[in-house]
Amino acid sequence: MEQIVPWLALKSVPGIGNLMFNRLVGDIGSPQAVLRASSKRLSQVSGMTPRLVQAIRGYRCPDWVFMELERCAKKGFRIITQTSPDYPALLLHIPDPPPVLYCYGALKDAQCHIAVVGSRKATAYGTINAKSLAEELAANGIGVVSGMARGIDTAAHIGALEGGGRTIAVLGSGLECVYPAENLKLFHRIAENGGVISEFPLDAKPEPHHFPQRNRIISGMALGTVVVEAADGSGSLITARLAAEQGREVFAVPGSIHAATAQGTHSLIRQGAKLVENAGDIIEEIAPQFSAPPNRPTAPKSARPCHEAPGPGLLSTEESRLLEAMGPYAVHIDELTRRCNLEIGTVSAILLQLELKGAVVQEPGKFFHALPMEKIDRVK
Repeated sequence: MEQIVPWLALKSVPGIGNLMFNRLVGDIGSPQAVLRASSKRLSQVSGMTPRLVQAIRGYRCPDWVFMELERCAKKGFRIITQTSPDYPALLLHIPDPPPVLYCYGALKDAQCHIAVVGSRKATAYGTINAKSLAEELAANGIGVVSGMARGIDTAAHIGALEGGGRTIAVLGSGLECVYPAENLKLFHRIAENGGVISEFPLDAKPEPHHFPQRNRIISGMALGTVVVEAADGSGSLITARLAAEQGREVFAVPGSIHAATAQGTHSLIRQGAKLVENAGDIIEEIAPQFSAPPNRPTAPKSARPCHEAPGPGLLSTEESRLLEAMGPYAVHIDELTRRCNLEIGTVSAILLQLELKGAVVQEPGKFFHALPMEKIDRVK
């Protein structure tokens, strides 16, 4: 059985971060060997200072390490190290892979993964597209990785689960501190159909600085990262940047030019990210990277343009007429009034009914655009 204590002990030495941990183990051979090494041997490792050498030589494994292992056993959690067959292989290729991962559920590294991330303050448009993309990816045997945050992350996990696939959630807190709290049921559901992982100790709080650290794991586990919605300065853009730095693919879903949540994704597209309209666009790009790629969907459910109107049997004549007047882009309510030759009060009432049916989305400034009804029906 793999000895986990030395891994946790070395990781807990003050001043030993992931980079130095990996450098020490890579040079000396194992955490056990590092903890037993002489001062002379430790000092030969690049970057080691006398203070760090002294810290390792005089270090004793703290009691919390053994308590942590006991708690994991009681809760059904596991701690996997870089030498474990369950450790995500792609993650080992990033500059600072975490030495250990706390895991709830199961990781199957043989399955390829795509990260789906985006805004916590997601619009209906973003939520629908994230869920639809994840559902299609899962249906094609591709695992979905995300951060279990509100908004796009949650939609991506749910979509993967409803697509009959597996999903991995990477937390910015410990497994005993599920964040956000309203996702506790989703936390358990993901563990039954994939895994929830964290590099942080069990009781670690969701500190702001944890999330950029978490993001490198999300992108590091995946062949590519899809950003569905992101305003300028969004943490999702950090994940995209990390993916590019890790040599992974970057994808972006376009949005309305009037939506703040589309500014980040449009910026990514201008910088060279591949524009995504459906899961087939992603599968086509990553297919050469694994030996038996899944087939591109011949007729992906989300391949219809976002402006295509719902079926005529679901809507009244006036509602269908208004949707047809929208066209492929967001339209201001005044323009809709002109195109349909109706009173603005009538148009407002029809738009309200369409919003309640989930057929249109209102954007800032009284702009509206239509969504396919088949997508709306799958949103819970």
